Amino acid sequence: MKKYFHGANKSCPYFEGWYFKCQTPDGRAVALIPAFHICKNKEPYASIQVITKEQAWYLEYPASAFTSRRDRLHIEIGANRFSDGGVLLNVQRNGLSLHGRVEFGPLQMLKSDIMGPFRWLANMECAHSVISMKHTLQGQLELNGSVFNFSEGNGYMEADRGRSFPSTYLWTQCLWDNCSLMLSVATIPLGKLHFTGCICGIILQGKEYRLATYRGVRVLDWGCKGAVLCQGNYRLEVALLEQKPQPLRAPSDGNMSRTIHESLCARVRYRFWQGDRLLFDHTDDHASFEYEQKP
Repeated sequence: MKKYFHGANKSCPYFEGWYFKCQTPDGRAVALIPAFHICKNKEPYASIQVITKEQAWYLEYPASAFTSRRDRLHIEIGANRFSDGGVLLNVQRNGLSLHGRVEFGPLQMLKSDIMGPFRWLANMECAHSVISMKHTLQGQLELNGSVFNFSEGNGYMEADRGRSFPSTYLWTQCLWDNCSLMLSVATIPLGKLHFTGCICGIILQGKEYRLATYRGVRVLDWGCKGAVLCQGNYRLEVALLEQKPQPLRAPSDGNMSRTIHESLCARVRYRFWQGDRLLFDHTDDHASFEYEQKP
């Protein structure tokens, strides 16, 4: 049976988090990140992070406020619910007033696990899941007096679990018209060695494309300004043009002690070729983008 929560009976260090991006038809967005943590010198706890284009908030909750299910995606933290059917928010603390409900339409799932055979590797530093590449939204949230009407908008969902985020990584995600794209490139530790790992899923006009280390992708270039990948006769170029990063907390040995930065609404250009045929050349002002490198 597929697990939707892997943290039951886990020992220190461990984290598991979910990323819910909700985007209005005109591109305004809110991302919600509920998570669960087990770390040294601290009782297990839960957290919720909220990010918009302009600001980010971090809230901690005791483990007793956290419940989840293994048979379906359903997380509760205090009076807040996150599931494959939608989110219900009731937050009034730490300078954040966030209330409302957003319902999700049918999820657009990848054909198979984005991690491929790497999902079987034990003790990976961080394992990634894509829950929905794209789904419709209905409902609204009121955040500190500003109303986000998500009706007829689109959403995206993913999850991470393990011990820590990679020391160096790039992540970007974007939704537009008939396409959804996510890309992650990271430095992956393997014993005393490390390698550059890549996972990328693209759904274009209903057709899925997968670029990944386990399918022979070559990462020709990657860094704070984007990435260039080749796999067979496919080539993907990602170029960051403009960003407005907001600080978020990220796990390090289970604890949310690392600070990273995400631009929820960055300006990014994506180009994708199959041989000499350009499948798309798209520039978007509402793309999500992160690049982090530990000193």
